[in-house]
Amino acid sequence: MRVTHFIDGEFVEPSSGTYLPNIEPATGSTYGEVAAGNPTDVDLAVRAASRAFPGWSSTPVERRSQILSTLASLIEARLEEFARAESMDTGKPITLARTVDIPRAINNLRFFATAITHFHSESHSTNSDAINVTLRKPRGVCALISPWNLPLYLFTWKIAPALATGNTAVGKPSELTPATAYLLSTLCAEAGMPPGVLNIVHGHGQNVGAPLVAHADVDTISFTGGTATGAAIAETVAPAFKKVALEMGGKNASIIFSDADIEQAVRTTMASSFSNQGQICHCGSRILVHRTVYNTFLTRLVERVNKLEIGDPLDAKTDQGAVVSEAHLQKIRQYIKLAVDEGGTLVAGGTEPPRVTGRCADGFFVTPTVVTGLDMHCRVNQEEIFGPVVTVTPFDSDGEAVGYANATPYGLSASIWTRDISRAYRVADALVCGTVWVNCWMVRDLRVPIGGTKRSGLGHEGGVEALRFFTDPKNVCVAI
Repeated sequence: MRVTHFIDGEFVEPSSGTYLPNIEPATGSTYGEVAAGNPTDVDLAVRAASRAFPGWSSTPVERRSQILSTLASLIEARLEEFARAESMDTGKPITLARTVDIPRAINNLRFFATAITHFHSESHSTNSDAINVTLRKPRGVCALISPWNLPLYLFTWKIAPALATGNTAVGKPSELTPATAYLLSTLCAEAGMPPGVLNIVHGHGQNVGAPLVAHADVDTISFTGGTATGAAIAETVAPAFKKVALEMGGKNASIIFSDADIEQAVRTTMASSFSNQGQICHCGSRILVHRTVYNTFLTRLVERVNKLEIGDPLDAKTDQGAVVSEAHLQKIRQYIKLAVDEGGTLVAGGTEPPRVTGRCADGFFVTPTVVTGLDMHCRVNQEEIFGPVVTVTPFDSDGEAVGYANATPYGLSASIWTRDISRAYRVADALVCGTVWVNCWMVRDLRVPIGGTKRSGLGHEGGVEALRFFTDPKNVCVAI
């Protein structure tokens, strides 16, 4: 597959004529190529979005809603093609792409397509002297930068509310996983989307993402990705007073209290730790267990982890696929070694690669790893690994659990496992993070805001918050 830019409704070769190899993580082999964009390509895309903005922003809400809904249906009709492309791009099991990632991307489009038709303004009567009406106006050209781990899911999470509210956009998918964004671009015209409303530029972050964020005609940025990149974006946009939302890293805690349903907690915590090879920003990489049930929980967890099927992501039986790149594989292995150096004990997994044969013999595979005996302030418990590596730590009291959970520079999400609703509420309230799940994980309601605190995020998106983020309020005061 050759992935080109999508600019002004056309598929455009990179101005440099250069392409990057698109490598399948499961095999380590090149299976396609992706356009290597540069600032010239970015400028062409922003100019196209700027030209399209007046017409799109004045398009009736019902028409914008219809186009996004049609786009969702077109993806749904080709779900298997999208799932296979995502599995080959990311290394994730195709079953996960087929049942979670692509359906959630479809739901993103449908939700915001309908939400915009119910979005309302406010009015306030002022002492019988005037009526103040608050209008919401689209902001203009938005830069939408999405990561490699959930490439279509998070791409549509940004596209849908931006376009629904009347903005135009330039999307920048990860150069590691461009296929699903490219497939989406092939459906835009069929969905009825006018040229220039959505533009997609591919390439490395320093050549595409950085000039896109800094472009004078872009004043709204939505970014999901690493904390270091988010910090660089914040530094760039601050002097220009651009509006920015940053969803970044996490070092999330799963807290299991003594009264939890242990079997359910083990089953879901394993999923929260190892889904997508641990490459989800909301994955629970630190498991905190009350000392009275610590041994029972750990034994059952390790038993389940050791039974995970590691193999070809295109095989429906596979539980664990490949991590996204060789560089990321080496990073994860270094952290596993560091865990031992810091005094930890590997009770499952380790640095030895799993035995994967056939076409995937040279793929980027990591054995799911469980570590015990580490201090909460060591590097492995403080730094985001973003792979199938978790630590398990005992605690003795509610306060100690909260202290451990909050003892990182991140604050994205957490999970609590308890039958005591009062404890659940108290602990959830005390945790410094954007989302807390109680007796579940990754149950989502698109109406609620999503975001983090500390180094995990700046600004919130999701539901009404997303519609507000991509619009500016205008107060109209009418004297009576």
